[in-house]
Amino acid sequence: MKITFHGAARTVTGSQHLVDVDGKRILLDCGLYQGRRRDMIERNRNFPFDPASIDVMVLSHAHIDHSGNIPNLVKSGFTGDIVCTHATRDLCASMLLDSGHIQERNAEYANKYRKEGEPLEEPIYTQDDARRSLDSFVSVHYGRKREILPGIELQFIEAGHMLGSAHVILDIKEERKAHKRRLVFSGDIGRRGIPIIRDPHPPTNAEILIMESTYGGRDNEDYLSAKKHLKEIITKTAGRGGSVIIPAFAVGRTQQIIVQLNELAETGQIPNLPVFVDSPLAVDVTSTFRNHPECYDFELNSFLAESGDDDPFGFHNLKYVRSVDESKALNYRVDPMVIISASGMMEFGRIVHHIKNRIHDHRNTLLVTGWQAPGTLGRKFVDGAESVTIFGKEYRVKFDVIVLNGFSGHADHDELLEWVDQIESKPQRTFLIHGEEEAATTLSEGLSRHYPKMQIDIPKLNETFEV
Repeated sequence: MKITFHGAARTVTGSQHLVDVDGKRILLDCGLYQGRRRDMIERNRNFPFDPASIDVMVLSHAHIDHSGNIPNLVKSGFTGDIVCTHATRDLCASMLLDSGHIQERNAEYANKYRKEGEPLEEPIYTQDDARRSLDSFVSVHYGRKREILPGIELQFIEAGHMLGSAHVILDIKEERKAHKRRLVFSGDIGRRGIPIIRDPHPPTNAEILIMESTYGGRDNEDYLSAKKHLKEIITKTAGRGGSVIIPAFAVGRTQQIIVQLNELAETGQIPNLPVFVDSPLAVDVTSTFRNHPECYDFELNSFLAESGDDDPFGFHNLKYVRSVDESKALNYRVDPMVIISASGMMEFGRIVHHIKNRIHDHRNTLLVTGWQAPGTLGRKFVDGAESVTIFGKEYRVKFDVIVLNGFSGHADHDELLEWVDQIESKPQRTFLIHGEEEAATTLSEGLSRHYPKMQIDIPKLNETFEV
């Protein structure tokens, strides 16, 4: 068996891992690489393997850095099944179409400002490509075993990262091996106590483990403290007449924050001010969340039962914004409010306009609740930039920038170690992916201290290992 790491290798984006077994090829995830525009286009447009050679693809969850290049995979010749959970398939139906729309708009923008003599830029894929790719999806419920190729059995178990997220278990019978071997791909590992979804459920055993390391070496604030700080930030900002701008991924993070604001608003813990979710994708995705109560955790079900609330994603001050005109109108309002908008890394979308229109006022607050990739506008804010460039114009950063890691859907360092500790029969070989090099190295050191017999590798991009 060979494993080649074509993405999310010493970085936190573009998850793609290719498993070769006895002439059969399995692709784990097919995510978009996110970063500097030139690198992003080159990496995403051109696969380092022949898509037509892949027999089956397994998708751990719907986030774009794991699913976002699927339309290009199908467009480029892949004809096999894309296997995922039911909720992941439903989320991708909205997310991939939205991503295709973004690819089209990015190409239009680049062509509008291209220099004379430069060739026209084509989108990496279109909305039509995204629609066609959905025909390849096959969904399987958690815990159900399915043979995806001769001698290869798949099972999904709860990853606790977002709606529909899964740890991938592959039980593989190789021709020259006497027994089946178990390969586990963690996908993204969630945290206990995340609103809405169930806690992660580690596998009982693994011989080969491909494991994320996003927050290796870092501690995240717990959810109760994050909720308290959210309340304090909103109250303080509104008290000085400002607005709270929250860049949030349309899938997962937005819904988590909405549920928290629902509880705070309905119990009178935050001021009576309007809350806007300004993202057509978030509106669509939230409907998908409503359609999958089987994924809800005990805490959310208890809150709904005790409060009599039949909609955790709606409350009296909350408004979902879909139209462009409604979005633009928010920029002319001067009353305190909360605006939740995409994209989470502030590279494109309506959030950029809200930031541009409020960056000059010290009364406002930019609340960052997720990891920001190097080179993105969001990363510049987190790193304390005194000025940033937006739409080609430089702006001084005068609003407050606050980072709140307690809403992260990723397990922190100790939680990652705890997750491995719960695996009864430990892996003989572990590959650490989906983490910047420092994070992966720190986690590797922690694992080595706890499990000195475990062989641990931190793959480089496109590096192949025989296992």
